[in-house]
Amino acid sequence: MIAAQTQATEIARRGSNQSGMRAYNERLVLSLIRRAGEMAKAEIARRTGLSAQTASVIIRALEADGLLVRGKPVRGKIGQPSVPMSLAQNGAFFLGLKVGRRSLDLVLTDFLGKVQHRVRAGHTYPTPDNTVAFANDAIGEILGKLSPEHRSRVAGLGIALPFQLWEWAGAMDVPTAQMHAWKDRDIAADIGVAWDFPIFVCNDASAACGAELVFGAQDKPRDFLYVFVGFFIGGGLVLEDSLYTGRTGNAAALGSMMVQTADGTMRQLVDVASLATLEGDLAKSGNHSAMVWDTPEKWNVPKDVLDLWLTNAAHGIAQAIVSSVCLINAGHVLIDGWMPQHLRKELVRRIESEVDQIAVAGVQKPEVSEGSIGSDARALGAASLPLSKRFLVERNSFQKGPAK
Repeated sequence: MIAAQTQATEIARRGSNQSGMRAYNERLVLSLIRRAGEMAKAEIARRTGLSAQTASVIIRALEADGLLVRGKPVRGKIGQPSVPMSLAQNGAFFLGLKVGRRSLDLVLTDFLGKVQHRVRAGHTYPTPDNTVAFANDAIGEILGKLSPEHRSRVAGLGIALPFQLWEWAGAMDVPTAQMHAWKDRDIAADIGVAWDFPIFVCNDASAACGAELVFGAQDKPRDFLYVFVGFFIGGGLVLEDSLYTGRTGNAAALGSMMVQTADGTMRQLVDVASLATLEGDLAKSGNHSAMVWDTPEKWNVPKDVLDLWLTNAAHGIAQAIVSSVCLINAGHVLIDGWMPQHLRKELVRRIESEVDQIAVAGVQKPEVSEGSIGSDARALGAASLPLSKRFLVERNSFQKGPAK
């Protein structure tokens, strides 16, 4: 589901557990069931192209390893009843670390992508030392809550963080020297010293896009542009059912795009459509700006401040969308972010209106809709990295067939 282009960094695993890398055809079966839901052996064989005998062997192995569970037999008019197989919720667990500009979040998800435990800490700005210390303490805290059986099924840690953090010191109003430590620091290697599972790293916006791909609705189009509105706005790109992150892992860096503001000046999208801008607007108007980083559903932003931000953000995002689809020809755009659901809905409505008003000859404008993950997208995207790497195949692999 998440392609090799993620360029995720993997720390070599020491030791082993029951949730190790599966053979290709086993991952093919797990991917199919994750995407399509429970199904019987005969249907699995038909959809994957595996022989009935091979499918039976694989299903028995996955069931014995605790990754699949049997459902209630379904009786037809003739023949033996079919037994649907589904993913075992406790078959494997995944850790996801989100390194944000205002907070650190560590989550533990089960095999179905449901968050079982979380630890969160706020900060003025992230540093490598504090991030590593938080991660090790939070991992220890979460693993301490698991039974020995479940702890043995923790299959890895994913880290979602902004790339080139040191370049954003000015925008974060932090002295450059305070952020420079990120330039030569490998936090994945530092965290990996203490644990016996693999660690993967991905750009935070791309990770959020990965969460949509893996855990979101599975009827999405094969190609789509993804926009995540966080402290800084960012983007992700899915091509042919696979997350594409490019040569440096930073594809779809929408925040860096130049857009025209209402007064005709050109500014980067990050300056007009990020929550950092909303935070600044709140502070200038004498309001409590820290509320932006509270639980989104508890926001209480004054209407006039919020309306101005929404207007400017929608105007800028619409321009970035139209410019992007001129190049990549994506027919769909998903919008998500760290915000209440009703606000996301309103932002999408305004973006749609702005896109409709942009005249672009010869280009079919995309359909704009809401993402389905919400504020947890970056942390869940981080957790999806070890899940995808060790248990899944790309969504387009169902057309390729089984390994020979």
